[in-house]
Amino acid sequence: MSQESLPVTAPPRASGIPRAGELEGVRPARHALFLALCVLALIVPLAVLGLLLASALHVSAPRLGWEFLTGYPSRHATSAGILPALAGSAALLTLTAGLAVPLGVGAAIYLEEYARPNRLTSLIEVNISNLAGVPSILYGLLGLEVFVRALGLGRSLISGAATLALLVLPMVIMTSREALRTVPSSLREACYALGADRWTTLRCVILPSCLPGILTGVILSLARAVGETAPLVTIGALTYVAVLPDSLGSAFTAIPIQIFNWVSRPQAEFRANAAAGVVVLLALTGALNGLCIWLRVRLGRRA
Repeated sequence: MSQESLPVTAPPRASGIPRAGELEGVRPARHALFLALCVLALIVPLAVLGLLLASALHVSAPRLGWEFLTGYPSRHATSAGILPALAGSAALLTLTAGLAVPLGVGAAIYLEEYARPNRLTSLIEVNISNLAGVPSILYGLLGLEVFVRALGLGRSLISGAATLALLVLPMVIMTSREALRTVPSSLREACYALGADRWTTLRCVILPSCLPGILTGVILSLARAVGETAPLVTIGALTYVAVLPDSLGSAFTAIPIQIFNWVSRPQAEFRANAAAGVVVLLALTGALNGLCIWLRVRLGRRA
């Protein structure tokens, strides 16, 4: 008994779903539109940044020079320099790194390698993440109350460095933890299999492997700290300092504070000094970012 072949019919197509042939012209068009929007989102900020930098270079051209970098503040715009502010920013960065890096890296090592997952650890992690997004002015208020008034350190260099250390500490902890997580667990297990204890594994294997990531996070955090103005203004950093800081208790100023001082002057001649200060600050920030890239590449090759 022969069976007749039944005709094969396509299943009904749901409404709203395009056919395969209809997507051939839609997908390239959407891809091109998305690509154009991405390129536009990249070009517009770079163009604005380029215009601002070109304007700052044009205005500051008469003042940029060795005399400006080695000069002291003055009532006369043509003879004013930025040396005390530059020295103050360098001292602040050094002390901030000395305070924040050991505490931040140590806290990251403890949370990643030693702390057990429990409610207390989860609470600490959540608070660290929240502190990374706190406005810098609040750190300035905290530094004013704790370091300047409660501890009696006054409006000194160490007070400013401690305040900036509190500001960058959450970022140092978070970036160090992310760097530690990049080390494969197989390296730890291999060290334990060879008889190494936890400290030896951490010192000889884990830290050398994640050192480029830790240094990257530290330098980028310090690059943010060098441009902060609100915390330093809050704790009472001076806008006019005619001497270089020579101790932890010395009065100090920084490049952002000096720029703020020049901008607030009514004389138009000080605008060129402010623009020159902006260029110096951008150069310092760019140098820190360049150092970050160089260290990451160099240490990454060794690893």
